[in-house]
Amino acid sequence: MNAISKPSKLDIADSFSKAATSYDHSAELQRTIGKNLLNRLPDAFQANSILDLGCGTGYFTQQLNKKFPQAALCGLDLAEGMLKQAQQSVTINSWIAGDAEQLPIKDNSIDLVFSNLALQWCHDFSAVLDEVYRVLTPQGIFLFTSLCDGTLRELKQSWQAVDSYIHVNSFINYQHYQQLIHSSRFIIQDTQCIAEKSYYPNLKLLMNDLKGIGAHNINPQRHKGLTTRQQLNTLINAYDSFRTTQGLPATYQVIYGYLRKG
Repeated sequence: MNAISKPSKLDIADSFSKAATSYDHSAELQRTIGKNLLNRLPDAFQANSILDLGCGTGYFTQQLNKKFPQAALCGLDLAEGMLKQAQQSVTINSWIAGDAEQLPIKDNSIDLVFSNLALQWCHDFSAVLDEVYRVLTPQGIFLFTSLCDGTLRELKQSWQAVDSYIHVNSFINYQHYQQLIHSSRFIIQDTQCIAEKSYYPNLKLLMNDLKGIGAHNINPQRHKGLTTRQQLNTLINAYDSFRTTQGLPATYQVIYGYLRKG
């Protein structure tokens, strides 16, 4: 495993709570990835109880509600600010402020756990797997996406032209996810790592989106000082070397997981 120092859960919850009102405006790629994930669900699958794990502002909670209108649906998130935002737009059975590594949910009670781009912030993915397995009913499905090492590689490489500080959040690699999944009790239906890309006309818009979704640099080893104009110009010039005809790319290495409880 690549050694990674994770932000504290308090810092993660605070960052995403602050981004609750701006998240939907900046989350176009996140929605595309979530739709791709939802499309992996078998057409014949039926669920009486669903957990949207790391529900954020509730966008996919609402999509799940439309797809399974008769199901008891719960949205859970670590960030209470996100839950407050979700409650304003989605009417479901329950909202829970909670931790994916210690789910406040009964054993064998959920038919589908859906989680889009939330689990990369967890400290212990094996604990998440254990908890999701515990709460799923027999033959229940765990459908998730998470971010892998290599995410925002263009931004990370560009910052290296500026200084040696950590400016981009780090994530575990795909191989380590696979090891943890294979060590779990789940039946593996499918796992894939796919490079998903967004394009921007300039670096400022990319940085605004990262801040808008609460995913700006919250690494505990980050540089706390202000970026000078000279450093910013160096960063802009370095990033511009990645420019294509579509614009400046921002690559997200996304693991798509489709697991079943035996």
